[in-house]
Amino acid sequence: MTDSTPTSAADREIVSSRVFDAPRERLLKAWRDPAQLAAWWGPKGFTNTFHEFDLRPGGVWRFVMHGPDGVDYPNESVFLEVVEPERIVFQHVSGPRFQMTVTFTEEAGGTRLEWRMLFESAAECDKVRAVCVEANEQNFDRLQAQLAKLAP
Repeated sequence: MTDSTPTSAADREIVSSRVFDAPRERLLKAWRDPAQLAAWWGPKGFTNTFHEFDLRPGGVWRFVMHGPDGVDYPNESVFLEVVEPERIVFQHVSGPRFQMTVTFTEEAGGTRLEWRMLFESAAECDKVRAVCVEANEQNFDRLQAQLAKLAP
């Protein structure tokens, strides 16, 4: 028997946000440039090998995240929307499947970066929530370090 109880988007979503002490353009550059993105993407200790990065609607982002434990994690996403300087939306088509909406909002003295990961089901979201919340914070830490390198 299946549960037909409707779930809200909140039950299927992981939201991570941080205000960075950097102009929006610097954050966008860290996303646009595959070499910079590869340098900070992923949790602490991970490295990346990018195979394809085509930041435009319909463009593909294929890469392998190399874990500090030696495990490789193949990833593939398709960009759905690229509206600079406000947002980037992509569908993560390799497991786990989710849609990521990245927004860049100017705030006094910096830029708020928000990630909204919307999963197909609450159950799928629950499977990864504990790992993703901490991993996203580590990802933001790595981006902060990358932005410091780009500071004028």
